[in-house]
Amino acid sequence: MVNNDQRRRQLAREKFERQQLRRAAAKRKSRRRNAVIASALAVVLAAGAAAFATGSLSGDDKKDDGKDTVADSTPSVSPSKGPDPCEKPAAGAIKKLSYKKEPALTIDKSAAYTMKLQTTCGDITLGLDAAKAPRTVNSFNFLASKGYFDHTKCHRLTTNGIFVLQCGDPTAQGSGTPGYKLPDENLKDPKLKGGVYPAGTVAMANAGPGTGGSQFFLVYQDSKLPANYTPFGTIKGGQDVLKKIAGAGEATGQGDGAPNATVVIDKATVTK
Repeated sequence: MVNNDQRRRQLAREKFERQQLRRAAAKRKSRRRNAVIASALAVVLAAGAAAFATGSLSGDDKKDDGKDTVADSTPSVSPSKGPDPCEKPAAGAIKKLSYKKEPALTIDKSAAYTMKLQTTCGDITLGLDAAKAPRTVNSFNFLASKGYFDHTKCHRLTTNGIFVLQCGDPTAQGSGTPGYKLPDENLKDPKLKGGVYPAGTVAMANAGPGTGGSQFFLVYQDSKLPANYTPFGTIKGGQDVLKKIAGAGEATGQGDGAPNATVVIDKATVTK
């Protein structure tokens, strides 16, 4: 006959075994989720993924919906939507610009370049690394001089696992492109150690190797990403603006969607 003490030990052992089984199942689920996050990056901020795009500005990208992506972020509990913390966009319309080929390299690779984004939520200042990513910086210098980014909306915010604001798409659908593709640059930057894009990084979205266009992402918190996205600058000012945007959340409640804040780049300028 089993006495009370033995019965208590048996029940405790069975409870412990059930807990271990639940923990093992949770670990397997977490590993599968992390694997999905990593594979989906092939873009924070790939072709057919749900975020950045290299389709033409006209929308005619010859059956390649090639959305430029940083990565898929892990779903989170739906947050409550707060008030829009940003102002109304400035008057003006997006210029529908497209170019057949990458602009000729005209920047000074030894010089320091600054990109200023005057947004409806506040100014964001980016230091561009012309020495390490000359073709990318040259392209941004060219596009900004043409007014390509003016009046465009930052269309994607991720708030769980990957923490980025994605901008640079005139369509605001993840399908915008300047018409040409840029090569990857600076992928061995020592700042990307440990599979992390550190807070303050400015990097290119893409739809796979060698498919950079105009879409870029601003990392407002350390984000686990493979070194597949050209890092071409650093956020020098406006982290408070990014925190305000992130604090307002995103539209899906799943940690990856359009920002609740109305983030529009009223004017983008690059200066030497």
